[in-house]
Amino acid sequence: MANVLTTGAWLSAPTEKTSFFARLLRARIESNERRAARAVETYVTDHGLQNLSDDAERQIDRLFSRAGR
Repeated sequence: MANVLTTGAWLSAPTEKTSFFARLLRARIESNERRAARAVETYVTDHGLQNLSDDAERQIDRLFSRAGR
């Protein structure tokens, strides 16, 4: 018992496997994030932007706010 208390092994012990639905939700969220990153990359490339200006950030924000409706 002292080994667990002194080394912190208790905190690093393996936990239960995450549920199928939690893994599915995580995969869906990561997929959405990748899709959003690709959309921003496409916008920046199409508009020939070297740096993101305030106006470009507003346009991207509008793009995503319309897509969410």
